[in-house]
Amino acid sequence: MSSDDDSQKLFTGKDAAEKAVARERAWKWASRIGISLIAFIVVFAFGVEVGSGRINFAVNQAATGNLPGHLDYTSVNQVYQMLKSNYDGKLDANKLLDGMKAGLANATGDTHTEYFNAHDAKDFNNQLSGTFTGIGAELGKDANGNLQVIAPIDGFPAAKAGLRAQDLIAEINGTKTTGMTVDAAVSAIRGPKGSEVTLQIVRGDQVLTIKITRDDIKVPSVNSKILDGNIGYLQISQFSDDTDGLAQKAAISFKQAGVKGIVLDLRDNPGGLVDAAVDVSNMWVPEGKVILQEKRGDAVIKTYKAVNDNIFRGIPTAVLVNEGSASASEITAGALHDNDVARIFGVKSYGKGSVQSVLGLSGGAELKVTVAKWYRPDGQNIDKKGITPDQIVPMTEDNYKNHQDPQQDAAVTWLQTQIKQ
Repeated sequence: MSSDDDSQKLFTGKDAAEKAVARERAWKWASRIGISLIAFIVVFAFGVEVGSGRINFAVNQAATGNLPGHLDYTSVNQVYQMLKSNYDGKLDANKLLDGMKAGLANATGDTHTEYFNAHDAKDFNNQLSGTFTGIGAELGKDANGNLQVIAPIDGFPAAKAGLRAQDLIAEINGTKTTGMTVDAAVSAIRGPKGSEVTLQIVRGDQVLTIKITRDDIKVPSVNSKILDGNIGYLQISQFSDDTDGLAQKAAISFKQAGVKGIVLDLRDNPGGLVDAAVDVSNMWVPEGKVILQEKRGDAVIKTYKAVNDNIFRGIPTAVLVNEGSASASEITAGALHDNDVARIFGVKSYGKGSVQSVLGLSGGAELKVTVAKWYRPDGQNIDKKGITPDQIVPMTEDNYKNHQDPQQDAAVTWLQTQIKQ
């Protein structure tokens, strides 16, 4: 991926859950208007899918509609002068400017269009590479505006403490989250490594208090093992720069072990790099077949097709998804399903089907802006709808308590029947 100042990085996108998560896996967050004087935007982002490419001038121009060439900032300056003359407190010009830029992005009404100052842009890009400090979960908002966990990352503090996808966060260290933006919540949850954050969680009719010790989060995107002697298990926790290489390495080990079927586990995977999702899908999808399309209105602006290194082609495959599977996870699940190379197990995925481009600004700041929607090979856009599995297998409270995995069990059982045929 190019990192020069002219590059535009494409994202599909769960917030989670967007995650959604953000993944995104719903994924709604509230306003960051400039006159609030506090515009620190901290992204808790795995639920963003990233790719590389350029949006041509005609496409960008079409998006402007009938907007004027330049905005009249007279009224904005009036507000500034009034604050400057009347505000009883210390004002910071840089924070005010950041607040106005964030307010412009927020005024689109789109939850995935965001302004990042230089500090937060650096943090955002670190997270995309799988490295950040926190509890290891993506946050978003549910349809009612409640702060929600999109996907806890397996093996890290949030998951170890018992946080689950779709948990609602009612309080952070005793502060109610009503009206709190996702960014403000992320800022409140983050802190020094080794320190503790206390969350009040609403899970169905339960109200739980969960204490989580913060830590450095470095997420290995791929985990693999052999099940039942002949089933290869490939878990992808997010789609990162290292995902394709690690998945290819796992594929070679599977081939050497003589696996006859594959479980691809995309549960609680809030997203990542769209190129990585395409590369992973390409391991199954036959050459020349569509993996996804990006559209602006009814116009197709980009089509991703499989190339000729389909290492898993012909091997029966079961894909696992749940409510924490978003964006790039849904791209991969949809591509494999619609090209008849896999069967999906679990529960309905999050549902995030938009595409973002990240544009570089002066001083290291960035603007992430929605530029298109992405569509499955069967022509569906899954935004706010998700992907419904071929075989719905829920996880009960007892399953979690007893460390049971009926979703994986169902997938393995189906694969064994396919292998015997």
